[in-house]
Amino acid sequence: MGTVKQMDLDALTTARRAEWERLNALGRARRLSGEDVDELITRYRAASADLGDIKTSVGRTAHGDHLSLLLARARRRLTSPAGAPLARIPAFAARQLPAALYRLRWTTLVVAVAFLLIGGTVAAWISTDPVLLAALGSDADLRYYAENQFADYYSENPAAVFAGTVWTNNAWIAAQSVLFGITGFWPVMVLIQNAVTTGTAAAVLISFGHADTFALFILPHGQLELTSVFVAVAAGLHLFWSWVAPGPRTRTAALASEGRAVATIAIGLVFVLAVAGLIEGFVTAQPWPWPVKIGIGSAALAAFLVYMLVLGRHAFREGETGDLDEADTGTPQLSVG
Repeated sequence: MGTVKQMDLDALTTARRAEWERLNALGRARRLSGEDVDELITRYRAASADLGDIKTSVGRTAHGDHLSLLLARARRRLTSPAGAPLARIPAFAARQLPAALYRLRWTTLVVAVAFLLIGGTVAAWISTDPVLLAALGSDADLRYYAENQFADYYSENPAAVFAGTVWTNNAWIAAQSVLFGITGFWPVMVLIQNAVTTGTAAAVLISFGHADTFALFILPHGQLELTSVFVAVAAGLHLFWSWVAPGPRTRTAALASEGRAVATIAIGLVFVLAVAGLIEGFVTAQPWPWPVKIGIGSAALAAFLVYMLVLGRHAFREGETGDLDEADTGTPQLSVG
């Protein structure tokens, strides 16, 4: 029976090859006349029927995958206006990105708690152990750091330059967490490294009676900045887990789907970290009342959480995941689970 089906598929492919090639040519054409559009619609419908016959008779095949890609290209040609990438920005911002962020909500919370536990433990341990504190530097150097250098860091460069620098640095940290997330250990290393660094700085300021300075200079920008890092680490861990436990999908399919979703998050975090950089560059060092500066940072975090949890929940419940749709990826492989 399988031989008969294969013969039928070969016969169909031979008979339709010229029509499919014409569909491909029309889908790739930069300009279409009115007659070309009519022909594209006709050939699209015919090829869709052919794909349905192939899937019904023999299931997934290389011929079917190829035809699915041709149909996806033709569908984009028919439904996407000129400048389609720009036209997709509203849907990306209102649905795709918040849904992708929403999927990470619990992992992000776990990462945040782990960061606080590690950073808090480091700060408490070093600040209460004179030997560990002395290993960080001389008393004079540490005192200068606590009383001058830590706060001066936020105002020693022009605000615009400083904002751009911290944005670039933080975006690179987030990108590492996402791009190298497949390794599993890299996001964990980024989390631990940042927690230890933050905890060590806190320990030095606490030891010299400047715990309030640490909090006041971190909170305006740090709320949104650190949350972005937590999201990036969570995204990297999700990418790692997608090939460790792919579920009913193949590892390749699971990794590809999760990879596209975390790429969405990586793009979004570039803009979120830009906001955090602006706050750090133009708000943190300003001689404004601290409630105002911290309030600005809290408002930025609140806006992000509403975007992630409220808008994201709505988009996720409507079926959005952050991945591209079938029109962009082609027909997915179906698995029985």
